[in-house]
Amino acid sequence: MDSAPGITNTFIHKGIISEIKGRSIIVSLEEDVHCESCRAKSVCGASQSSSKEIEITDPEGSFRLNEPVEVHLRKDLGHKALFWAYIFPFILLLLTLLTTSMFYAEWLAGLLSILVLIPYYLLLYAGKDYFRKTFKISILRI
Repeated sequence: MDSAPGITNTFIHKGIISEIKGRSIIVSLEEDVHCESCRAKSVCGASQSSSKEIEITDPEGSFRLNEPVEVHLRKDLGHKALFWAYIFPFILLLLTLLTTSMFYAEWLAGLLSILVLIPYYLLLYAGKDYFRKTFKISILRI
């Protein structure tokens, strides 16, 4: 991953537009993404995908199929994604377990602490439009 001069808070991936559907564009990232040496690969999402494709919704400008582009990802969004996907659910699970273990049997407290994650992830799914706006990925022509 490169960082453009003057833009220290952005990861830049080079890729090619592989699909255009409606108001979203699918970009196939180049094989040489440098994910192995990146410190943010655990929160990026591009390193875990085998096909290395990213969907960009509502891109600014018009693009053509097979056009070379750069995908810009803000570094500070990694911490937000980490919090909402892993840290907050863990805290929620732990607090539910500790609270319910004072009032119920151990097996029931464990079951309730796991079941509390179902409404949490349903709320995350219901707020997916908010998260798409918050975790905005930008795209630029090369």
